[in-house]
Amino acid sequence: MSAEIVTFGCRLNAYESEAMRARAAEAGLEGAIIFNTCAVTGEAVRQSRQAIRKARRANPGAKIIVTGCAAQTDPARYAGMPEVDLVLGNIEKLETESYAFGLGAAERVRVNDIMSVRETAAQFVDSFEGRARAFLQVQNGCDHRCTFCIIPFGRGNSRSVPVGAVIGEARRLVEAGFAELVLTGVDLTAYGADLPGTPTLGQLVQKILKLVPELKRLRISSIDSIEADDTLMRAIAEEERLMPHFHLSVQAGDDMILKRMKRRHSRRDTIEFCETVRGLRPDAAFGADLIAGFPTESEAMHENSLALVDEAGLTYLHVFPFSPREGTPAARMPQLPRQTVKARAAALRAKGEGARGAYFASLAGSDQELLVEENGIGRTPSFAPVQFAGAAEPGGFVRARITGTAAAHLTGEIVS
Repeated sequence: MSAEIVTFGCRLNAYESEAMRARAAEAGLEGAIIFNTCAVTGEAVRQSRQAIRKARRANPGAKIIVTGCAAQTDPARYAGMPEVDLVLGNIEKLETESYAFGLGAAERVRVNDIMSVRETAAQFVDSFEGRARAFLQVQNGCDHRCTFCIIPFGRGNSRSVPVGAVIGEARRLVEAGFAELVLTGVDLTAYGADLPGTPTLGQLVQKILKLVPELKRLRISSIDSIEADDTLMRAIAEEERLMPHFHLSVQAGDDMILKRMKRRHSRRDTIEFCETVRGLRPDAAFGADLIAGFPTESEAMHENSLALVDEAGLTYLHVFPFSPREGTPAARMPQLPRQTVKARAAALRAKGEGARGAYFASLAGSDQELLVEENGIGRTPSFAPVQFAGAAEPGGFVRARITGTAAAHLTGEIVS
């Protein structure tokens, strides 16, 4: 029986979980449960620990391995859990020999200094279980130190996968049957700064689309709009296979809070980026990460974040109640009452639901090409989910007319 992988957090973790699955198989590891954790919020850490305890109760004889960002930043916490057999760092989890390490041995922790890592290699992932699209890691780590963020301490400094390796893996994934690839990284728009010739993310996008002509769709995951290079903007304007859905690392809609977060953009930068992209691609849709209840946030500052949703035309919101992470500057700032943080998060989520509903309504009556994720469910180029009647093979495409909306998806019927 192959190892079971339980993944928390971001798309990069999802990609790495597939690499871990392959490395564990190479090591001959069977019957183990591997938790690939997230450290972005205290809630993510709590959920992972709860899942580990539940897994031990349900599988008393299984080996339990814990890795990922939470294990990297706080290995002692997981090593102290009696349910855990082995703790691996974010580099060690991608090494075949790690999955024979420590099981049944005295040493239970293998977590090295992530800041010592200088390169990120392609992982040669050829399949993604149960997915119509594949993630493709091109970058890892982050050189910025936002005051709320612990992720650089889990991922290390920014480092990029060489262009040739990215192209090679893109070809392998397309040959494996994936029609859509999603470029992933921790700070994706920092791509290439550490490579010879300093290629940019936009140049990488253009090379993939040119050198992998069989690829039907390419997406880029969360980006820092202030770092979007001119070549990327040209690709957005000219490359129809680059999908018009852009998820932005916004975090707040108030300039003072953005400064206290040590972000590099202003609220005006976000609005202007969205306006510029819409001018290049009128069908573009935007998602955003937003933090509710950051320390010192006043009601007026919170209202600025709510207003940004309309002013920038954001559609898909990922809302995070502020969670103080030990060791970060924001954890030492004056904190808001938890009930205030939760109420503001709820208000942002409600705002996001309204924005999503309005966007879905605007698509009614249009014809959309859908990538089928499972029978009866597909995604538009702008990443809107559509439930449609009729049979279609997952991983293929259908053209559907949008006939209506529901709370979290569109409805449609196949027209060709």
